[in-house]
Amino acid sequence: MSDNEEAVEEYEEVVDEEEAAEAGEQGVEEEVEEEVEEEVEEEVEEEVEAENQEVEEETVQEEDEPAAEEEGDEEQDGEEEAEDGEEETKPKFKPFNMPNLIPPKIPDGEKVDFDDIHRKRMEKDLMELQTLIVVHFESRKKEEEELIHLTDRIEKRRSERAEQHRIRSEREKERQKRLEDERTRKEDEEAKKRADDEAKKKKTLTSLHFGGYMQKLTEKRSGKRQTEREKKKKILSDRRKGLDIEHMSQDGLKAKAQALWEWMNELEAEKFELQYQLTSQKYEINVLRNRVSDHQKTSKRTKRGLRK
Repeated sequence: MSDNEEAVEEYEEVVDEEEAAEAGEQGVEEEVEEEVEEEVEEEVEEEVEAENQEVEEETVQEEDEPAAEEEGDEEQDGEEEAEDGEEETKPKFKPFNMPNLIPPKIPDGEKVDFDDIHRKRMEKDLMELQTLIVVHFESRKKEEEELIHLTDRIEKRRSERAEQHRIRSEREKERQKRLEDERTRKEDEEAKKRADDEAKKKKTLTSLHFGGYMQKLTEKRSGKRQTEREKKKKILSDRRKGLDIEHMSQDGLKAKAQALWEWMNELEAEKFELQYQLTSQKYEINVLRNRVSDHQKTSKRTKRGLRK
């Protein structure tokens, strides 16, 4: 059931209640008028009965007076005095004039059309109900628009938060990656430094014990080293070509710079790959050394056990 049907049913119930109340009020007014008329009639009857009783008493007193005169003058005098005293003390009766009860007259003129009044009242109530329905639907439409606007704002805010969270996570990943690269670089530098220190120590030890022998070997190999250096210089001189940029235009210089930049990036990438390969090989060498040392220890223990 829609809101309009519910409103119409409520309005019809209200109208029925008002009609029932009006009918009850009219019935109560008629009952009150009947009760008032009955009370007035009862009061009139009571007053008439009281007057009749007083008249009968007066007639009885008049009949008793001649009989009392025949009995004696003294008694008559006493009775007359008594009657005079009673007449003086008793209040005189005043006749009651009954009012003329006339039913109210409806003034002559235009007749009142109660159906027209009721119809106009129904039309007025219906107009008020329609205005209330229109106001209700307008307020409801406004609330729905506000709700839609609010949901749009919530969705927009949610998407913004998701984007911010994604950016923060990417930045955190980049930071962790930089820290990991820095840590590996430091480890490589420390390992290289330790290796250099060990090499220096070994060199000093060998120079102390085998000074003459090593000196002879270096003298023998000096010629070979010199030749290797010369070969290296020759290779580098072949690789290093002249730029020849004196007669180049601005666009040519830009292209040359771009080519050199790309070549440098390739060299850096190769360098990074070689460094990574070197670190992995060092790690594998250390693992293999540890395995060999562990194997030697276990083999020694087994040999000792067999000897025992």
